[in-house]
Amino acid sequence: MSSKEEEYKELFVGEANENHEEVNRLLTDLEKNPENKEVINAIFRITHTLKGNAAGMGFADIASFSHVLEDLFGEVREGRLVLTGDIITMLFRAVDVLGGLIDSLKSGKTIRRRGIQTKMEVLIKSSRGEDKPEKVEVEEKADDSKAVKAISDGEKEKPKNKKSKKKTTKGEEANLAETVENEKVPIEDEQEGIENEIVAGPQVEEGPNTITEEEEEEEREEAIQEQEYDSDKNKITLSDMVQVPVRKLDNLLNLVGELIIERDRIIAISNASVNEFSRLNRISSDLQYSVMDVRLVQVGFLFNKFHRVVRDAASQENKIVDLRLTGTETEIDRNILQIISDSLIHIVRNSIGHGIELPEERIKLGKPKVGRLELIAKSESDAVIIDIIDDGKGVDIERVKQKVVEKGLVKQEIADQLPDNEIVMYIFEPGFSTMDSVTAISGRGVGMDVVKRALDSIGGTIFVDTQKGKGSRISLKLPSSMAVKGTLLFELERETFAIPLTYTEAVVSLKKSEIHKVGHGLVATHLDKTISIVFLRDIFELGENTVIEGNYLHRSFNDLDPDKELHIVICSYNGRTIGFVVDKLLQRKEIVEKPLMKPVDKVKYINGVTILGNGNVCLVINVAGITNFVFTNSLKN
Repeated sequence: MSSKEEEYKELFVGEANENHEEVNRLLTDLEKNPENKEVINAIFRITHTLKGNAAGMGFADIASFSHVLEDLFGEVREGRLVLTGDIITMLFRAVDVLGGLIDSLKSGKTIRRRGIQTKMEVLIKSSRGEDKPEKVEVEEKADDSKAVKAISDGEKEKPKNKKSKKKTTKGEEANLAETVENEKVPIEDEQEGIENEIVAGPQVEEGPNTITEEEEEEEREEAIQEQEYDSDKNKITLSDMVQVPVRKLDNLLNLVGELIIERDRIIAISNASVNEFSRLNRISSDLQYSVMDVRLVQVGFLFNKFHRVVRDAASQENKIVDLRLTGTETEIDRNILQIISDSLIHIVRNSIGHGIELPEERIKLGKPKVGRLELIAKSESDAVIIDIIDDGKGVDIERVKQKVVEKGLVKQEIADQLPDNEIVMYIFEPGFSTMDSVTAISGRGVGMDVVKRALDSIGGTIFVDTQKGKGSRISLKLPSSMAVKGTLLFELERETFAIPLTYTEAVVSLKKSEIHKVGHGLVATHLDKTISIVFLRDIFELGENTVIEGNYLHRSFNDLDPDKELHIVICSYNGRTIGFVVDKLLQRKEIVEKPLMKPVDKVKYINGVTILGNGNVCLVINVAGITNFVFTNSLKN
């Protein structure tokens, strides 16, 4: 069994044990008031859930036994079976057997269930009026009748075997007599049923003694099993699973983050070598990653909710869409999954509203009538990639370009020069829509900008690949965890800053002569590709200004010596590459980032904060915000 299957098994056992304890509690309430409909319905629901979960996991014994319990309480719920003291006692025995079956998944012990299960099945059939054996149509031939009579006579003339004789207590005899009296089955009907069964049923060559011995063995083992349950009544077992509220995990993670910061501070101020703290480093790191691992959940918990989202959106648009899910077992931080949930809804609804065509249009285009929408998740290094793919008409780049110019986001001559992958990113601008009319799920210009803001807040990126007439792929690159962030530390104006490694492509050193003025900006060549260069000092000195006027970005460049060597951090965001000039490069470091709190939570170009080992505060650069600001102003100018 794989580790993932073992994990699912542990989850099932934990939930099944909770269900078992709840049924025990409800049965005690039912014993006091056998006509309590709420309790009966509750037990029915629990046994139904347990049956479905067990069947899904492949635990046939538990599924079969739970199914019989469910049927029995179904009969009670319908009023066809009245709960007496004897029946409730039998149900307690049945619940004990159910508990034993659940425990056997871990212990591997064999649990006998046929006896008690058969008793419940007899009760169910009796309440449904199915206690009489079904008559089998048999041709009334003289030879057959003689054969039946001969077999019946043979049964009557069998010698009594001591081994096959069952011992019956007085109580059982009384119950048997009461059952016979209540049922009032005519002897002729019973004999007729036996005769039909002999004629129509399969021929069994084994002797009566063999079957009886097996029955006796089964009864002996079940009697021993019941004695064990009686002896275990005073024992209490606790589940191996513990449910913990997310807020407690968040608090624990914050405390671990503080521990890491304090560890780094102690190491920084200590005169001892780093090796002296190797054990402390290992233990604290293991603790940190263990807590992070507890917060991981499978994306399937979110993906599975989209069946209804897709159905509703397709219904509103009069379209037929088939949703396919892949990689649902991929794990990601729960908080990240919660943040992007609305974003995924917007993208999926957008794919159905803008992408997938109406059934009649798809047939004319030679496509299947049913549109295809895929959600795919996969792990990649320390990130999780989520792809949303549809086989619709794709994004009309020319239409997007036209809308971009109409809204004044870019001048026409600039728009004509921009590559398609940059043009298509404008669909994430606030208020942007290519629809001329508003429908139930599209045309309002809201939704896709929500996606972009959510991704920026967690350090994620988005990429769109589209082909007109064939469909689109929207890829979200998300950090697998928000607890620890890999960063590159650098110095600017004698202050230390951090830039997330998720955006960092390279670190280079260039001389002033290798950087050129183009228009109102600066450019350089990196790996045969022209990239924009920006002095971070100039951006920070802008203050509250939202517009870069004239040759403002040339200020720091003009003041440099001709032979000055510049340290540049090359970053990429949403297909746009930019180089940030810094004063000094320090080191690569994993940090515990904290969000900015009021009243500084709205500070531009800063995403968060951390504390370094020397006790100094280190600000985390908002790469997405700075990149968007620079490129938007450049295109407007």
